Amino acid sequence: MKNRLLYRILAGYVALILFTAIVMGLMYARQIKTELIDEIRNDLIAQARIAALLGIGDIERKLSNLADISSSRVTLIDASGRVKADSEKDLAQMDSHLNRPEIQEARIKGQGEAIRFSRTLGVDMLYIAFPIAEGSEVAGYIRFARPLFEVSKSIDQQYSYIYKSLLIAIIPSFIIAFLLARRLISPIEKVISYTHKVCSGEASGSLLIESNNDVGQLEKDINHMVREQQERVRAAYEEKAKLEAAFASMTEGVLVINNQNRIEFLNRSLKEILGNEDITDILDKTPLEAFRNVELQDALDLFRDSGGPVLREISLGQEVPIILDVTISAVHGLPEEEQKTMMVFHDVTRLKKLEKIREDFVANVTHEIKTPLTAIIGFIETLEQGAIKEEVTAKKFLHIISENAHRLGRLVDDLLILSSIELGEMTLRFESISIANVIESVLPMFETKATEKSLTVDKWISPGLSFIWADRDKMAQILVNILDNAVKFTPSGGKISISAVQDDSGFVVVKVTDTGTGIQKSEIPRLGERFYRADKTRSREMGGTGLGLSIVKHLMKAHNGSIDIESQVGKGTTVSLAFPTNLVQKA
Repeated sequence: MKNRLLYRILAGYVALILFTAIVMGLMYARQIKTELIDEIRNDLIAQARIAALLGIGDIERKLSNLADISSSRVTLIDASGRVKADSEKDLAQMDSHLNRPEIQEARIKGQGEAIRFSRTLGVDMLYIAFPIAEGSEVAGYIRFARPLFEVSKSIDQQYSYIYKSLLIAIIPSFIIAFLLARRLISPIEKVISYTHKVCSGEASGSLLIESNNDVGQLEKDINHMVREQQERVRAAYEEKAKLEAAFASMTEGVLVINNQNRIEFLNRSLKEILGNEDITDILDKTPLEAFRNVELQDALDLFRDSGGPVLREISLGQEVPIILDVTISAVHGLPEEEQKTMMVFHDVTRLKKLEKIREDFVANVTHEIKTPLTAIIGFIETLEQGAIKEEVTAKKFLHIISENAHRLGRLVDDLLILSSIELGEMTLRFESISIANVIESVLPMFETKATEKSLTVDKWISPGLSFIWADRDKMAQILVNILDNAVKFTPSGGKISISAVQDDSGFVVVKVTDTGTGIQKSEIPRLGERFYRADKTRSREMGGTGLGLSIVKHLMKAHNGSIDIESQVGKGTTVSLAFPTNLVQKA
């Protein structure tokens, strides 16, 4: 950098010297050229004017003498432009000269001249022409021509002098220019070196001021600016650290958009909300490109139109949407050309889901209790109004009242079981039990129902299964709930299969597969919710409370196990139950 600056200044000095010398030489050469041409012109004019006083005949006879005396080429031309005589060329090879510039000018003005390049001699020729008068008529023209060898020679000599002068002057000029440039850039180099260190963060202290001239004043100003800038940078770093700490500790997602509508910052919480902590590809994109969400873009457009904060609820994603409360506001305290927009995202997905579950739970409980209660009250009122006297009708009504009362009882029992599990009040008596024994004890409960619907029940248990670590009664309750659903929803003539195997991770997996009506894929994630029924009408008609799978889900969790459901509409359902094993004993 230092050498480049030195060479630039030095080159400027040298170029100035060379330019001045060349311009002066060219001007001097042009002046000499003009003077030499004027001298030749005056000589030829004098010679031609005297010769024009002779007659055409005299001139033709004395043409050679005139050429020798004037050291010129002499041409005699008649009034029609035909060449009558020439001191150097054969007349047969010469065409009409009437249209030559010098002849035309002589015919009009009484004297003509022209300078033309001669291809034969390779040099410019100066032509002077005068008319030859005989009485009042022009009988012809005499033309003198001389090559400008002397001019070219003098110009070449002048250029030679210029080149020699340049060669002589360039060495001392270069030395002087080098010393001047070096003296000039020495303090500039010191300033450049210091400013580079400031830019790279290596500078400590300030510039040493060695003079009181303009460079010294520049050094004072730079020292002042550096101190100011360092203080501003320190303050900016402190503010940045505070903001980053605040953003990092926030549970809300924060996103900042610059004045070009490009995303320039997002915090860790937003990455977690979006489901990818390593997400960086949305930086430098517009919000519409990053999120592809029309609701969010509409909210951003509304903010820009209104200028005030905007609060909107949006949904991101398709299969498993994320529900977010978005607040859009301006970042204050910035220059007009650097205005930024802040978007704060609050994940309310779980809150909305809980609200929906609570609403559904209240509605379902109300409905589940109200339906049997309405039936009980209705039939009791009918009996009170006299139907009790009709024995057959009374028995029928009492049977219905009994069924609905039992249904209420089952509902209350299931709710109490769920409540005790969720509150941790249920006591589980863990022991090593054989899954095969539990399956064998449960299957007879469904023989009657299976026979009534002509269902085929297959069982296959892998030999040598490890004992599972579970509560025997709760284990039986889990299997009863799953098998009960399989029998209920498998049409007559269908098939139910139950199998038990041990997987590579050491869990014993019980699978119950049926050829029933199947479940929509979108409804499978909700099957563990309270009162949720895939086929609401049929399930209620069959006496289900809608709590069976919810109880199974909670009991499996209490056993450190898992439940997985696979289903296709019209083909059937497979429920997989994975239980941890007690590896000490084998079945």
